Amino acid sequence: MGYFDFVDKVKYEGKTSKNPFAFRYYDADRVILGKTMREHLPFAMAWWHTLCASGTDMFGAGTADKSFESAPATMDHAKAKVDAGFEFMQKMGIEYFCFHDVDLVPEDADINVTNARLDEISDCILTKMQQTGIKCLWGTANMFGNPKFMNGAGSTNQVDVYCFAAAQIKKALDLTVKLGGKGYVFWGGREGYETLLNTDVKFEQENIAALMKMAVQYGRSIGFTGDFYIEPKPKEPMKHQYDFDAATAIGFLRQYGLDKDFKMNIEANHATLAGHTFQHELRISAINGMLGSIDANQGDLLLGWDTDEFPYDVYETTMCMYEVLKAGGLTGGFNFDAKNRRPSNTAEDMFHAHILGMDTFALGLIKAAELIEDGRIDNFVKQKYSSFNSEIGVKIRSGNATLQELSDYACAQKTTAPIESGRQEHLQCIVNQILF
Repeated sequence: MGYFDFVDKVKYEGKTSKNPFAFRYYDADRVILGKTMREHLPFAMAWWHTLCASGTDMFGAGTADKSFESAPATMDHAKAKVDAGFEFMQKMGIEYFCFHDVDLVPEDADINVTNARLDEISDCILTKMQQTGIKCLWGTANMFGNPKFMNGAGSTNQVDVYCFAAAQIKKALDLTVKLGGKGYVFWGGREGYETLLNTDVKFEQENIAALMKMAVQYGRSIGFTGDFYIEPKPKEPMKHQYDFDAATAIGFLRQYGLDKDFKMNIEANHATLAGHTFQHELRISAINGMLGSIDANQGDLLLGWDTDEFPYDVYETTMCMYEVLKAGGLTGGFNFDAKNRRPSNTAEDMFHAHILGMDTFALGLIKAAELIEDGRIDNFVKQKYSSFNSEIGVKIRSGNATLQELSDYACAQKTTAPIESGRQEHLQCIVNQILF
C-alpha cells in the first residue's frame, strides 16, 4: 500500500481525454525538433512545496495534511516524505527532484545533529534513487528561514552567522555530490537590506562573493562538476535584494570573477516581480551564455508578491520554450517551484497541479517549435537588421569603423533613409495564429 493508491500511473491520453489523472499534451516519447519531450523537458519535483508545504500563510494555519501518516518534525516523518516523494514522482513520470537541506530533515539547534540526520536521510534517498532511476537536479541550503539569518547569510554582519552559513553550504554540497546533483543553487533570500542607514553594501557584496568563491573551490575539490546557479529575485523577503534580476546577477558574477562557474536559475514569478517578462530574463541569460535552469511557475499580476502558482498560461510557456529552444536547451531542468492554492488541499490536488504544469509546458514546447519551423518571426528579425549587411554596417559590426568615418558617411547621406516599421501587431498575430 502506498500514499497515493487512488492513481496507478499518469499517462498520456491526448487532448480529448476527460481523465483527470492523464496528460493531454505531455507525451514523453514524442519527438520534437530531433529530441523527445522527455529530453526537452527534464521536469523536477520541488521537495519543499510538494512534500512540505501545508498551505500555511501569514493569515492562517495550514489546510493540507503533509504528515504522510507520521509525526511531523521527526526522522520518521522525514523518511515518510522520501517514500511519498518517490512514489509520487514514479506515478507522475517525473525523473528529477530538487531540495533544500532543511526540507529533508527537521533542523536541530545543534548543527552537528542536523548534519547526522542529513547523512541518514540521504542514505535513504540514495537507495530510492538506485531503485527507481530518479535523479537529483540540484541541491541548495536554506539560509533564509532560521532567525539567525535575519540580516542575511553571506551578507550578515556577524561572523559566526557567516561561518554557520558556510557550514550549511558545505553540507548541502556534500549531499548534492552524494546524490549526483547536476547543479547547486544560491537563492539569496536574505541577501539584501531594508535601509541604507545601517548597511554597508560594498562590505556585504564582497562577503557574498567570497562565500560563493569558497563554495566553488570546495565543490570542485570534492568532485562537483556541475553548474552553480544564482536565482535572481528583486524583493521579498528583503526590500532590496542584491540579485535583483538576471542582468544584475550577471554583472555581480563578472565583477567578482565567478562567471566561469555560475549560470542563472530563472524563475518566472521572480521575473515579473522585477518588472520584466519571463522571456526577457531568459533572453538576457542566454545571450550572456548563462541560461542554466528554470523554476517553472508563474505569479499573479494582480498581486505584488511571490505566489508560486503552477503554470497554466500557454502563451508564457510558449515564449519560454521559444527562448530555450533558440538557446539550444538547458544545462539544468524545469523545477516546479510551485505550490497548490490553499483551498486545493488534497493529495489528488498534488497530481492535478503537476499534470497542469507538465501539460502547459508540453503545449508551450509544441507551439514554440511551430513558431521556429514557421520561420516568419526569425525572418522578420533578420530583415530588421539587414542594413548592417552593407559595407559600412559590416565595418561597424566587425569593430573596424571609426567615429570620423561614420560621421563622414552620415554627412554624405545628408539625411536618414525612411525608418522601417517594427510590425509588432503583425508579429503578435502570427503568434496567435500558431497558438490557436
